[in-house]
Amino acid sequence: MSMVEIKNVSKHFNKTIALNNVSLTLEPNKIYGLLGRNGAGKTTLLNIITNKLFASSGGILIDGETAVENDHAQGKIFCMDEKNVYPLNMKGKEGITWTREFYPNFNMIYANELATKFKLDLDKKIKDLSTGYISIFKMILGLASGASVILFDEPVLGLDANNRELFYRELIIDYSEHPKTIVVSTHLIDEISNVLEEIIIIKDGGIVLAQPVDKVLLLGYSISGDSTNVEKYAKGKNIIRQETIGRLRTTTIYQNRDSKDIEFINELGLEITPVKLQALIISLTNS
Repeated sequence: MSMVEIKNVSKHFNKTIALNNVSLTLEPNKIYGLLGRNGAGKTTLLNIITNKLFASSGGILIDGETAVENDHAQGKIFCMDEKNVYPLNMKGKEGITWTREFYPNFNMIYANELATKFKLDLDKKIKDLSTGYISIFKMILGLASGASVILFDEPVLGLDANNRELFYRELIIDYSEHPKTIVVSTHLIDEISNVLEEIIIIKDGGIVLAQPVDKVLLLGYSISGDSTNVEKYAKGKNIIRQETIGRLRTTTIYQNRDSKDIEFINELGLEITPVKLQALIISLTNS
């Protein structure tokens, strides 16, 4: 069980601000979704946590220890990302053996079981694997690593629907048997929404939301009906999306509602509907 503390982290690339004073705590034994548009700063944050980049200011603590150039702290983290750190001529089975050298709790039996489930030929060289199977190879290493913090950056890149579903299932099984801190950065939000416990939204290098998934879904809702009545109800509320076709308007709102709100909605003859997580995230990152 490990806790990651991100303290006032900023990262500049020349005049470009990739992260701006980000503070966040990743608590032990939770599954987080790290969400946001391309270029928002998600990968930069993961790279700073894992020492692939260094912050311009601020710091990262892992169980109270600095993460910077600290092998003991970094040994608690496994990060799966799009970059390939394995020699292209290396076979899959050699990659598993090599990874085991860095992670003392690596589960070789589980890694081979996963390779069988995903139909990954471990005798193939990495250069001969498709994009999807390279993702599967790295995903297997993450799940079998035994690390107390696992970071998945776009883990299902190139995977078909069946293999994506298998990954989500194995992630839940492994987490239930061996609780740990997991962060998943993905654009396929609705697919993984049932897996996530909390979501973190990054926009323009800053954290705009960090909440439990059930609370986010509770706060977001859409109102549809006559545009005049929708406007009456939505006045003064936190509107994150709005569409109007003729006299019909649909407005998405993100804030608490109570029994008086429900009564007013009914009085105005409006329809209230829940909003899926992906639609909410898109609206929150656009608004």
